[in-house]
Amino acid sequence: MLKEVFISLVSKYSVDKEYADSLWDQIARNHSKKNRYYHNLSHLENLYQNLLLIKEEILDWDIILFAIFYHDFVYNVLKQDNEEKSAQKAIDILRSLSIDPERIQLCKEIILATKGHQISKDKDVNYFTDTDLSILGSSWEDYKTYYRNVRREYKYYPDFMYNKGRIKVLKHFLDMSRIFKTDYFYHRLENQAKNNLRQEIHLLSK
Repeated sequence: MLKEVFISLVSKYSVDKEYADSLWDQIARNHSKKNRYYHNLSHLENLYQNLLLIKEEILDWDIILFAIFYHDFVYNVLKQDNEEKSAQKAIDILRSLSIDPERIQLCKEIILATKGHQISKDKDVNYFTDTDLSILGSSWEDYKTYYRNVRREYKYYPDFMYNKGRIKVLKHFLDMSRIFKTDYFYHRLENQAKNNLRQEIHLLSK
């Protein structure tokens, strides 16, 4: 499914099918690494399906799609520059496809926004970051699967280090005036997300 979406997307900007296939192979390989328990192809699929529901609200659908495929292209739990490197990869690819510089800038902005999830003046950016965080407002059972997979990605860290850092991240979201920037996601997920975050903090604080 995702492969077809990506190949169709790239085919709008290039007639080189071999190039499109090679780009997909890079994406699939990176997101299938054995240490990716959450930030994998299933995460991309979830983003895509959620964004499809609000497609008519999106101003530049193609750039949103490129952001889906490249926002976690680089993911190393030991590094702090994953978003910057992922954004640079997206920039390189979009330039190779001769996409307008303003649209490339938007893709960069979307990817970098997933680092702090702060509100943006751009509606597309807010829809993307809200979708990226939508797992926070899922059912408690789905949320448990999510946070356990995140813990597996950070298996190199002992509990006393991981728990402290994780609580800091969770409190960062709770301290926001609102986690979800768009009304669509706010009304559907905000309360559940805050309940999930508080519950995880309680478990990590034991």
